[in-house]
Amino acid sequence: MFYVYVLHSTRDWGLYIGYSTGLRRRLSEHKDGASRATGYRGPWNLIYYEAYVEETDAVGRERYSKSGGGKLLRSQLRNYFAKHPLRTA
Repeated sequence: MFYVYVLHSTRDWGLYIGYSTGLRRRLSEHKDGASRATGYRGPWNLIYYEAYVEETDAVGRERYSKSGGGKLLRSQLRNYFAKHPLRTA
């Protein structure tokens, strides 16, 4: 399976959109600070993911989500979390 996922930073309320073939492994890397893209902005919470059978579909969805076309979704998520912060245990 191929995964596109959205992480939410509890530090700066930022979002990160990524793609992986091993979702659990990749989330662990993000949470452990092993990712250069997210290591300094954690802690992170997984807020959304999609699973794909075809890699090209997952890569296309990730690119769309990061593009201007995906800007509306990112804006809606940021607004939601500004009003409803995640509670961490």
